[in-house]
Amino acid sequence: MDEQKVILADRIEPVLAEAIAACHADRLIVITDDTTHRLCWPLVSGFACLADAQHIVIKPGDEHKMLDTVEYVWSELQRLGATRHSLVVNLGGGMVTDLAGFAASTFKRGMAFINIPTTLLAMVDASVGGKTGFNFGGLKNEIGVFRNAECVILDTNFLRTLDRENLLSGYAEMLKHALISTPEMLRQHLAFDIESPDLPLLGRMVSESVAVKQRIVSEDPLEQGLRKALNLGHTVGHAFEAFALSKGQPVLHGYAVAAGLACELYLCCIKMGFPVATMRQVVRFITEHYGHINIVCDDYPTLLKLMTHDKKNTAGQINFTLLSDVGQLALNQTATDAEIIESLDFYREGL
Repeated sequence: MDEQKVILADRIEPVLAEAIAACHADRLIVITDDTTHRLCWPLVSGFACLADAQHIVIKPGDEHKMLDTVEYVWSELQRLGATRHSLVVNLGGGMVTDLAGFAASTFKRGMAFINIPTTLLAMVDASVGGKTGFNFGGLKNEIGVFRNAECVILDTNFLRTLDRENLLSGYAEMLKHALISTPEMLRQHLAFDIESPDLPLLGRMVSESVAVKQRIVSEDPLEQGLRKALNLGHTVGHAFEAFALSKGQPVLHGYAVAAGLACELYLCCIKMGFPVATMRQVVRFITEHYGHINIVCDDYPTLLKLMTHDKKNTAGQINFTLLSDVGQLALNQTATDAEIIESLDFYREGL
């Protein structure tokens, strides 16, 4: 799989026009969800390069990142007369880029698509790296394919459309990138005022965060080794996310990842010797900004069962990416049920 082309644009219109022209498409179809159609489409609707675009609008939220939504997109692509030579522009957050990217990747055995992420989470995580897919059987991203967009265009002006919760959701992934990168990057992220963000500075931090992910993905595009570093916090985090969804109380992906980071950094300390002081700094930041996902001891068996379905697992063992220090990776680590429960106790009891 070729390296993903990511463009950080101060002015999105000429960049998008060039990207669309390079695809020589017979049809142009823009996919949004209700939220991004309302908040983000008006920011680009006047672009000449989108004047002839047709539209597919899907329902927002992870609860709609399901097979029936994929089928709806396929049906709409068919109704609109899309061919293998058509082009899809995915304008939205991670749910849109993941699901619509999968639909485009599989319709007519594969159409070209461009991602324009509109949330912080999508900019630093979902739209970069070639992963597409949807939730299935109560599990996160259970079905999907690796397929790069023709390009990913990042415009941090879209961040002005976000509320506090969605900014924080994306920032959790940036915090993860800092943890697997350098102490300097982690210090910058812990010191940044995410509650009253300096958007130009945040834009530069987004560029650095994306560069961390791109470097890892370019070395291991199909997640055979190094790319597993990007799963820090996600073994427990995905379990939290799926659990909350099953209870009808969905949490944003980044909030689940933040909770997962707290638990997995605890495992890093007891299993890998990760510095306790650094762990406590990060966990304090998580507690102050993300609060808690409510769990009780009786929920532990369900959470453990959800973790057994994680795609990284091998030979029936729950698999973790852990750290011995900031930037010091320990891939393919396992933990006993007792150790995982200890980390859940640590999280549940107030860190």
